[in-house]
Amino acid sequence: MLVVMKDHARAEDVQHVVDLLTEAGAEAHLSQGEVKTIIGVIGDREVIYTLDLEGLPGVEQVIRVLKPFKLVSRDFQAEDTVVRVGPSSIGGGAFGVIAGPCSIESEEQMVSTARAVKAAGATMLRGGAYKPRTSPYAFQGMGVEGLRLLRIAGDEVGLPVVTEVLDVRDADTVAEYADVLQVGARNMQNFMMLDELGTMKRPVLLKRGLSATIEELLSAAEYVLKGGNRDVILCERGIRTFETYTRNTLDLGAVSALKTLTHLPVIADPSHASGRRELVAPMSRAAVAAGADGLMIEVHPDPERARCDGPQSLIPVAFSSLMEDLRPRLALEHKRLGVDG
Repeated sequence: MLVVMKDHARAEDVQHVVDLLTEAGAEAHLSQGEVKTIIGVIGDREVIYTLDLEGLPGVEQVIRVLKPFKLVSRDFQAEDTVVRVGPSSIGGGAFGVIAGPCSIESEEQMVSTARAVKAAGATMLRGGAYKPRTSPYAFQGMGVEGLRLLRIAGDEVGLPVVTEVLDVRDADTVAEYADVLQVGARNMQNFMMLDELGTMKRPVLLKRGLSATIEELLSAAEYVLKGGNRDVILCERGIRTFETYTRNTLDLGAVSALKTLTHLPVIADPSHASGRRELVAPMSRAAVAAGADGLMIEVHPDPERARCDGPQSLIPVAFSSLMEDLRPRLALEHKRLGVDG
């Protein structure tokens, strides 16, 4: 349910509604604009409906929301959410580019990649310290040592760092090193983890599951917002279809649809979606045209020797070329790279 207050409703009227909802065992989440306040309500619908909220002072309208997601909906918040991470921003016209290797392999690899992507215009640095691999014999990542190296590289070039949380038990440790906590496709519906990340003071990058619907992705994001964390970035990373030429199928229709359904920033991952480095640039351009707020791109100084996902990784010079190509396209979409300075 959404309670829409009248223009310039008095603070005491808003608080009265919140108090009544709290007494009824419901949760009230405020979205306060310059003119209008909207209260998102989560709780037992039958109990809430008995409160007769429409008759209260300052209340303009009560909207019954049938969607399973409320806080992430544009019904709750019309204006775009801007997620700010240090000097970087994503959303509201700020375009983020998160670049770096799939897996952290050494300090030299991370620092050299960080310098290259920063010089090319990336706004955040990525790197995997814990790697979810299909084969139990594949490289699983460097763990805490990898987190330390990622932090060193990010600090040297002044970029916020993004890395994946694989297990809820590791969330606090990862948060000590990372600026953005990534939830991978395989964990999109790990509700215990989503609940935990909702209580943390770190932005969350939530990737769409391999076979997840748009509604399921938004419902997963709802778990994080319900916990109090409003800084969530959605990522379309390709879904599993019958096609085998590409690693996955990049669903750009979902990017456009999500922009109409939610106020959260939406980015695309053409590297994981295509699995082929020659397709990363055209899919990046297409994502910009589809309305994406950013990209996540894998970059490695020597992809042929990469321990993870080498075939989909760009070398630094190719990434730099792509960034130059994207700049005029972003201007056409009235967007700018989301980094200070």
